[in-house]
Amino acid sequence: MGVHLLYGRRGFGPAEHEVILVDAQGVRGPVINSFKFFCWDRWQLDSLRYQTEWEYSFFMNAAEPLFAALEAVTGDLPADAPRYLIAHEWMGLPVVLSADLHAPGRYKSVFYAHEVATARRLVEYNGGHDTRFYNALRLGLAQGYNMDAVFGDQTGFFKHAMVQRAGICDGMFAVGDLVIDELRFLGGVVGSKPFELVYNGVPAASIDVERKLASRELMLQYAQNLVGYRPDYVFTHVGRMVVSKALWRDLRVLEHLDRLLAAQGKNAIFFIVATADPMGRLPFDVHRWEHEYGWPVGHRADNGDLRNDEDAFFFHAIEPFHWGHHNVRVLLVNQFGWSRERCGDRMPEAMTFADLRIGTDLEFGQSVYEPFGIAQVEPLGAGALCVVSNVSGCAGFTRRAAAGQPFGNLIVADYTSLQSNWALWSPWDALWIDKAVRDDLEARNSFQVARQIADRLPRTRYDMNCLLDAGQAVARRMSWDVVAGEYLCPALSRLR
Repeated sequence: MGVHLLYGRRGFGPAEHEVILVDAQGVRGPVINSFKFFCWDRWQLDSLRYQTEWEYSFFMNAAEPLFAALEAVTGDLPADAPRYLIAHEWMGLPVVLSADLHAPGRYKSVFYAHEVATARRLVEYNGGHDTRFYNALRLGLAQGYNMDAVFGDQTGFFKHAMVQRAGICDGMFAVGDLVIDELRFLGGVVGSKPFELVYNGVPAASIDVERKLASRELMLQYAQNLVGYRPDYVFTHVGRMVVSKALWRDLRVLEHLDRLLAAQGKNAIFFIVATADPMGRLPFDVHRWEHEYGWPVGHRADNGDLRNDEDAFFFHAIEPFHWGHHNVRVLLVNQFGWSRERCGDRMPEAMTFADLRIGTDLEFGQSVYEPFGIAQVEPLGAGALCVVSNVSGCAGFTRRAAAGQPFGNLIVADYTSLQSNWALWSPWDALWIDKAVRDDLEARNSFQVARQIADRLPRTRYDMNCLLDAGQAVARRMSWDVVAGEYLCPALSRLR
């Protein structure tokens, strides 16, 4: 087929798995052309329309050699052995299409939706964001309209076209509750399929209060090295510097929380650990910037420090925040990695990424689009307060894990429920929701979030211990073992 393959074995805990990687950039023309013809003839997938999209070509080119390799490594299985082919998102669907061409019925196929790409696009590229989209979705589903009917024809988007073909799979898994609604909103065969909830897992390591305090001490020491004082609380937000993470919402909450903490005689430091460059900065540069102008307290945009969206966020959001707020200090750590080597000499030598997750008192994650959101609830088992938006899939899993019992570690911010003076009679009414409407809603509801935070932040070691015990109990019911044993494997067995 004119491709290169890398085959190996990798250990995951006590298990060992075969791994196959394919470099299909040199795939032979007849191989890919005949496959694309089959996809058009059988499923009306018009590859000619999307041939200029490199992502589309990348995964379509890999489909045939990947399926051939899969057949090679499973060739010695008994004929009646159960075989499952799980397509992770739209990128995995071309392999399912290849299986349908060469071995129809041999595998039970699953589309595992970790997002709905069209929904993400509609949320991110409009100023109304989640407030607009999820109100339109709610009314559209209730009144029997699909996504194309409400938002216009989306078939020009290659990911939309691919996910519309996911209905060929035997099973449909979704990583969050709202992902199911988004798939139903797609309409067609996909919208009519039965769905299984298969959440992501959350770290559930056993952590005692001494371990918590040790990590927190490292975070406090780092804060003191940076700003010259030890704060009462440490807040964090670990994520990517993208629109969906809605970092501005954190600042809206902190505008209110700053005053509430001042009334209590308390202060906090907020580490935003996010970068627009997934490769990060060279350690040499970070150490140089630290000595030249105090990175990450200070930043510059003309030397490779701030890149892309980091520039606007730092100068137009973080710096103005400090002009009128004195009890919360916001620091942007725009580096991949959390160690002295990666982040400079002022970080304690013993610091690790685990300390960042364990040592925080509160983790923000108020995304406008978040099918699950592992990072938002990673510190849950360490007794941190986790502040998520009501469109985050992890909120549904956390509620299930809490089994209906009160669980104060999770704070859910609602940025989609409109005021009573907004009358929406159809999904098209929701399309008028713009940035101004969303900004007004965020300004109102962020105060409620801030008040819950101020009430629930630990004031004593006993409070910290209570949060830790509650977080550990719920995190254990959200572990990867629970996901595999109670969600994934039972869902696969129901396909037989």
